[in-house]
Amino acid sequence: MKNQALHTVKPFLILFGGVLLFFLLAQLVRFRIDLTEENRYSLHPATVELLQGLDRPLHVDILLTGENLPGGMRRLQKSIEETVRTFNAYSSKKITFSYFDPLSVTDSLQEEFIFTLVDYGINPTNVFSNQNAGQQSQLIFPGILVADDEYETGALVLKGERGMTPDQILNTSIENLEFELSNAIRKLVNPEKEAIAMIIGHGELSEDEGYGIVEALDGQYEVFKVPLDQAKAVQDLMNFGTIFIVGPKQSYTDRELYLLDQYVMQGGNLVVAAEGVDVDLAAAGGEGTFSFPLENELDRLLFRYGVRINKDLIQDLNLSYIPVLGGNFGNQEQLVPLPWPYYFNAGRVTTHPITKALDQVNFRFASSLDTVKADGVSKTPLIFGSENEKIIPAPSRVAFSDMEQAPKVEEFNIRNLPLAYLLEGEFTSLFKNRFIPDGFSNAEFKESGSGKVVVFGDGSVFQSQQSLQGAQPLSLGEDPFAQTTYANRQLLQNLVQFLSDPEGIIASRTRTLQIRPLDKVKVSQQKTFWQGVNVILPVLILSLLGGIILYFRKRTYSRT
Repeated sequence: MKNQALHTVKPFLILFGGVLLFFLLAQLVRFRIDLTEENRYSLHPATVELLQGLDRPLHVDILLTGENLPGGMRRLQKSIEETVRTFNAYSSKKITFSYFDPLSVTDSLQEEFIFTLVDYGINPTNVFSNQNAGQQSQLIFPGILVADDEYETGALVLKGERGMTPDQILNTSIENLEFELSNAIRKLVNPEKEAIAMIIGHGELSEDEGYGIVEALDGQYEVFKVPLDQAKAVQDLMNFGTIFIVGPKQSYTDRELYLLDQYVMQGGNLVVAAEGVDVDLAAAGGEGTFSFPLENELDRLLFRYGVRINKDLIQDLNLSYIPVLGGNFGNQEQLVPLPWPYYFNAGRVTTHPITKALDQVNFRFASSLDTVKADGVSKTPLIFGSENEKIIPAPSRVAFSDMEQAPKVEEFNIRNLPLAYLLEGEFTSLFKNRFIPDGFSNAEFKESGSGKVVVFGDGSVFQSQQSLQGAQPLSLGEDPFAQTTYANRQLLQNLVQFLSDPEGIIASRTRTLQIRPLDKVKVSQQKTFWQGVNVILPVLILSLLGGIILYFRKRTYSRT
């Protein structure tokens, strides 16, 4: 009797011991195997390094909530949860998550809380779902909040290029989840700030116009305005991770060009945003004004590096509007929108980490770019214009009155002009085989070096506009007249982050997940067959297995 009881209990003891042993091994040896073709559940090495270096637990609030979300939004919601779980699996500290509906905040605090989310870039959006009574509109917040015991930050997760289908936008958003979440964590746990320089003294952006750069990088980088003529040596510039030259109007001296050149030769990052012509927009009314070639001597430097800013202006039919005075109403001046092809929006971008999934970027009085031979330098175009563009060489007339007639589409026969280039590789110094300026040592001169240079043919791409009332500077990319926010701010942030650490978490933006939609024809033709497979086949398999087990049990015990 005792042996029979032991024989009965023995399998349960073995099962319990096996489970216990497996549990203990799981605590000692942690591993994950990603069997997906695209490594969907794996993380970029820079993200893993960030997570393993965490020194405090974090909590993620998923704001994408609500009843009856459309199928695409439920897919994004599920992907956010899976990404947080994956982060927690790699993290040295626990990362928890919960769902939080911003509309559940009490009425007295709700408006303030929503404005806080907008400051994080999390703008609410309306989605429509099919209900029994018809379509129903629902306000959602497609974002996340990441917090520790003291601080909090947030990120928008629903992103995509203008013109994408809803499926493409959702797929792109899911591809970028790793970057958005890891970037939010980085901002929260890494308070060290890299220094950024904005060169002044050559007619660059005024204080109000440069507000957008400072505001966009605030909290992540320290931005300094640097008069280049006061720099005594190249080492004075090497403390800056990136140097910006935005909208220069006056010439640079050989001494200043030498400082910039040697900064790049020693591994520095230089961003130049400049037009090839000068236009006085204030004089464009009435008889109009003229655009004139702009000489600032930066052309010499950029030509040696492999790119040229042409002395012309681009007109694009993907245009935006400019407010002009349209007469008085009573005793008040009236502003009317004027279609202005010199101001246009560019939404065609490459899959580079700087620009992937970037929405439209606003350009104003942009010049075309050409590449020239520069051995050892690779040139990557980042942003392109639309299908309908034309180039107007300087000098040329610029007048509001020219827009009284609709543009002739047949004249806009140029397509996809590159508007920005990233230059990488081994650069050759502008001063190679030349006399260097007085005051510098030949012994410290470098004939070549491997920095990074980014060139925009528009000096206003990072320039803030002003509000219509009060003339207050606005955030970068915010259009006060069209009441639209373009992606100039996001472009700047991605650009600086890439230049600071190109192999860091910004590299995770190159991740690609394929869309695998069902073949609707096959679904229609094979619907009954697969329904039968899913309903009947499992029952047949279970019945067969049950019969086999019953047969062997009967055979075993009948012998006994």
